[in-house]
Amino acid sequence: GLMAARNESRRNAETLRTAVEAVAAWLRDESIESPDRTAVANAVRLTARALATRAPGKSVEVRIPPFVAVQCISGPAHTRGTPPNVVETDPRTWLLLASGLIDLAEAAADGRIALSGSRAAEIAAHLPLVSL
Repeated sequence: GLMAARNESRRNAETLRTAVEAVAAWLRDESIESPDRTAVANAVRLTARALATRAPGKSVEVRIPPFVAVQCISGPAHTRGTPPNVVETDPRTWLLLASGLIDLAEAAADGRIALSGSRAAEIAAHLPLVSL
């Protein structure tokens, strides 16, 4: 029932936090050696899925190559071709956004994240996913 769902969401939140904390030192300091690929992949996938859970829908596609792409934000779904609203960035930038260390406007302004489509920036309302 509700308790089980609440426990699961708490467990998911803990898993998410643990995954991001595993790479937090690297997020704060780009000069240190990057964590192993599995740790980065895990943090990227969990945060991207958390965004999709928090903002379910198919209006915006968030792509973090080479690890994951998720659809989120409710509204008209696109059935064919490329979704008109796409957010694309690298794993480290995504994790900086997901953990609140940078904001979307800042990342977009300096070209670390590509936003296309009128609704792509709506993901900002759902960030950060974990506060470091």
